[in-house]
Amino acid sequence: MIEVKNLVKKYGNFTAVDNISFQAQPGEIVGLLGPNGAGKTTTMRVLTGYMPVTSGSVKVAGYDVTDDSLEVRQRVGYMPEQVPLYPDMTVEAYVLYWARLRRTKNPKQAVKAVLEQFQLLDRRKKLVRSLSKGLRQRLGLAQALVHNPPVIILDEPTIGIDPKQVVEVRDIVRSLRDNHTVLFSSHILSEVEQICDRVVIINNGKIVAEGTTDILGEQTHSDLALYVHIEGDKEQIQGLLQQIPAVSDVQAHESGFIIRGNNDELRHAVMQLIAEQRLELLEMRPIDRRLEDIFIKLVD
Repeated sequence: MIEVKNLVKKYGNFTAVDNISFQAQPGEIVGLLGPNGAGKTTTMRVLTGYMPVTSGSVKVAGYDVTDDSLEVRQRVGYMPEQVPLYPDMTVEAYVLYWARLRRTKNPKQAVKAVLEQFQLLDRRKKLVRSLSKGLRQRLGLAQALVHNPPVIILDEPTIGIDPKQVVEVRDIVRSLRDNHTVLFSSHILSEVEQICDRVVIINNGKIVAEGTTDILGEQTHSDLALYVHIEGDKEQIQGLLQQIPAVSDVQAHESGFIIRGNNDELRHAVMQLIAEQRLELLEMRPIDRRLEDIFIKLVD
């Protein structure tokens, strides 16, 4: 659904996006991550046809954004970080305006359906200026989906709204997976973990990593982290663990320890210690690598 090959976008002598390539498949939610100024928003604007490419190729739903810009725009729903709202229009008139711009079939019926989907039907006659921030975010999503596009691009859709509204927007985005391909940008890393199937991390205009959080963890860490709970004197056990050659770090955690070390040797070395010292192992489990740790390691 989305195919980016060797994309370069320059502003004068400044290269905002530097030869990046990635794909998003039908029914997939892909998170686009990176620090401020990394090139995320520029990439999204190119994908929507809002900005021309400097070089490379970008296809959306099989259409080239340069050669078939109108076809691309009809197949993309875009919610920018700052939604372009017209405060003196009613909610219904605003969404109908976008539906007609996109040549939506049966626009009034489509508007009613999408307002109902986002729980805005009872506010359809209210002026946009009267809506709260959370309702304006919902309205931005409604305009992006009114023409039922196969590809949806969302730039920071939960920014500036309260926690309850954040949960609502997350649920909405997750529900889009069945019928749409979604490219989702957010600076809230825990949010991306909860919503996205796969992550593309950009730094200084380049892709520095791509994949699921499990795959990224394997790519960025040669060490393994284990939680170990062993019966006995904690100080003595910590000393024994620190003496294992495969262990690089030991930290007290809950009733046991988090130990880090060589991915290939750590488990075997710990079990060998337990057997030799005749200790009683109560628990041993791997520690999940958080996306935040991966992100910081890649863009630091």
